[in-house]
Amino acid sequence: MNSFTKNSYGEGLTLAILILVAGCLFLLPLSMLAKSAFSTPEGISLSSVLEALGSKSVQRALWNSLESGLISALFALLVGVGIAFAIGLTNVRFKGTFTFLLLVPMMIPPHVTAIAWVQALGPSSQLLQLVNLAPEPGTTHALYSKSGVIALLAIQHMPLVFLVVLAALRALPRDIAEAARVSGAKPNYVLRKIIIPLLKPILISAYALAFVAALGNFGIPALLGIPARYTTLPVLIWQRLSSFGPNVLHEVAVIAVLLSIIAIVTIALQIKLLAKTRAPMIGPPQPPLMIDLGKKRYLVELFLSLLVLATFVLPATALMATALVKTYGLPLNAETLTFSHFAEILFRQSATLRAFFNSTITAGVAGLLIALMCVIVAHFLHSKSGKGQFVGKIISTLAETTYAVPGLVISIAFILVYIKPIPFLNMSIYNTLLLIGLAYICAFFSIALKPINAATAQLDPALDEAARVSGATFGLRLRRIFIPAIAPAAASGVILVFLTAYNEVTVSALLWSSGNETIGTAIYNYEDGGYTTLASAMSAITVAATVVLMFALDRFGRHLPQGVIPWRV
Repeated sequence: MNSFTKNSYGEGLTLAILILVAGCLFLLPLSMLAKSAFSTPEGISLSSVLEALGSKSVQRALWNSLESGLISALFALLVGVGIAFAIGLTNVRFKGTFTFLLLVPMMIPPHVTAIAWVQALGPSSQLLQLVNLAPEPGTTHALYSKSGVIALLAIQHMPLVFLVVLAALRALPRDIAEAARVSGAKPNYVLRKIIIPLLKPILISAYALAFVAALGNFGIPALLGIPARYTTLPVLIWQRLSSFGPNVLHEVAVIAVLLSIIAIVTIALQIKLLAKTRAPMIGPPQPPLMIDLGKKRYLVELFLSLLVLATFVLPATALMATALVKTYGLPLNAETLTFSHFAEILFRQSATLRAFFNSTITAGVAGLLIALMCVIVAHFLHSKSGKGQFVGKIISTLAETTYAVPGLVISIAFILVYIKPIPFLNMSIYNTLLLIGLAYICAFFSIALKPINAATAQLDPALDEAARVSGATFGLRLRRIFIPAIAPAAASGVILVFLTAYNEVTVSALLWSSGNETIGTAIYNYEDGGYTTLASAMSAITVAATVVLMFALDRFGRHLPQGVIPWRV
């Protein structure tokens, strides 16, 4: 077998394995979901979907999902764009610190965010009790309402808008804006007439992403919406499947398809609008403008500091304060201070210890497998092989689609596929950590693909071609040339996936079982069961772990190309 045949055989076998894995993880679950939703005894029909749309509970949940998603995304857009402009276009100081701290809430699980804010602003808030501002005992919590759900969704997804717009500002050529400023145009005029029109496609994209993220959010509507009887589609799915079990899989599959259709249509419209509104730009990307704010700089820095305090420090402090009192509702002082809840979580409760272990192993292995697959997909995407490029584009498109689909929908799709034993193997993975890990790969594949794909695009293809001509096999070229060159980006992809999967509850909410708890489900179960101090202690540990991991990734990012670590300025 000559070297050319070996190369072709290696690439062909890798492509075949890649197609098989992608089919099992992306295509098969989504296909089964659609089949379950549209299948009737008479054949394929829209009757189930139309029947669901006729249900009062589904109509109400659909309206609540659209309402909360659209309004919260608008607030997230306004605040996120303002912050991005302040950090990306002006001479404010401590940009890296502000960027890091403003993005931390995005990495904290939504249900932890909800718990923190409930404790920060409720009648039993230790912080408000210290300053005699706590509401009267028995007062209905202000966050248990439609407004509370919308407000926290906006806070949760504002960093996402900020991140997208800030990245776009870094990529804008500054020639036109500089020419306008040299001609005497004031900063406000440059912003309104030049920067914002150029960013219009990005603003549309950021709003769509915030809306889709809010649409699939489970933690915040579950913890705040259920007490207020403000049910969204993800919560309705969870309630029905939790109450009736697998017997209602067909019914919840229909609701899940409705949720998926809205998300996918939103992304499709976003892509279409981006194509129509994209403004041509001349010149390569350059450092962004540095508008001198003068004396107003201190006001902007004060605003950013207050925003960090409000969105991160206040809820995190409230979590810690609640975790340190003997009983929820007591004021925090020397007599009520205790560390017993942390000891309970870390050393005594077998379920929580198991949850930490399960989440660490599942998120870590999923991150490694995703990075390995993304490396191969990125290689084919940028290769000269027509078949390789085609397969790479298909998998990339499927990954983007599953990332847009809400996590609960992914869960239902995997239940439909794997609730029965796997053919030929006669083995069931239902109610196992393996199923949760596979769902993580499906849901979070796109997160790692972006930095790895960006790093691959910067490589010189001549290296791979020279090795191919010299007779190096496909596997040898991957091990000796390609993987070492993009290893830093792959490592960042692993950490980003780990950060996302480690704390999540949306994907695992329907897949966990006794003995297979995750951190997210354990925290939610504690709060739902009334064990508020234990939920706070576990949430505080989770927030601390998230910040430490983000900080480690930030330090590691010094050795990576710009843009690989999202929050590095």
